[in-house]
Amino acid sequence: MTFVWCFLLVSMLNYVAGSIANVPFDFLPGAIISVVFSVIVIVMGESFPDETVADH
Repeated sequence: MTFVWCFLLVSMLNYVAGSIANVPFDFLPGAIISVVFSVIVIVMGESFPDETVADH
């Protein structure tokens, strides 16, 4: 699901930013960036500890 959301959001950002800059839409760079971004998000999510914090 992380990849789907990253793909949709990066593609939307790519389209909107390209429209503002008057650049034609290119699908491949957005797909590559979404894969990289989803891997970063998954790695960051797995790096957080699952233990509860002790209440002092």
